[in-house]
Amino acid sequence: MMTGLLLALSACNTVQGVGRDIESVGTAGKDAIR
Repeated sequence: MMTGLLLALSACNTVQGVGRDIESVGTAGKDAIR
């Protein structure tokens, strides 16, 4: 049970990290267009 919880937490962290990466790339792209 503990392992499943840890896996779920790490999966959430990974998704958040990817979301941040996409956000920063989008911001960089907007800056480049200007």
